[in-house]
Amino acid sequence: MTSSKSSRRPPVHMIDSEADALTSLALGIEDRLPEVSERLLDEISRANIHTAERIPADVVTMRSTVSFTDEASGAERSVQLVYPKDADISAGKISILTLIGAGLIGLREAQSIVWPDRSGHERVLRITRVTQP
Repeated sequence: MTSSKSSRRPPVHMIDSEADALTSLALGIEDRLPEVSERLLDEISRANIHTAERIPADVVTMRSTVSFTDEASGAERSVQLVYPKDADISAGKISILTLIGAGLIGLREAQSIVWPDRSGHERVLRITRVTQP
């Protein structure tokens, strides 16, 4: 019997208006990027929803900058989570419509999540810092 992946995932938090916008984006890419769409919709469905004024400051939201460590390699990265039109990997701006973007949204500092990379290998990502815009 395999363990449920959702039982290993930490709670997530989202801003109500962002959850609505992200749901629309995820539904819009279902045919093109089914894995990203499914994972993002799953994260939204299990999120604790807050107004923008009440979201904790250490939660990864859209436009926040998040620093995290890949626990397997020890590599540290710092990226800004953005909408697809603003994505620019060379400037450290990653789209929410990527596996890593869908995995980071809603997490808090010190949380970690087991999440697949582009090649399908599972990685443990630990959030070390969240900075709001």
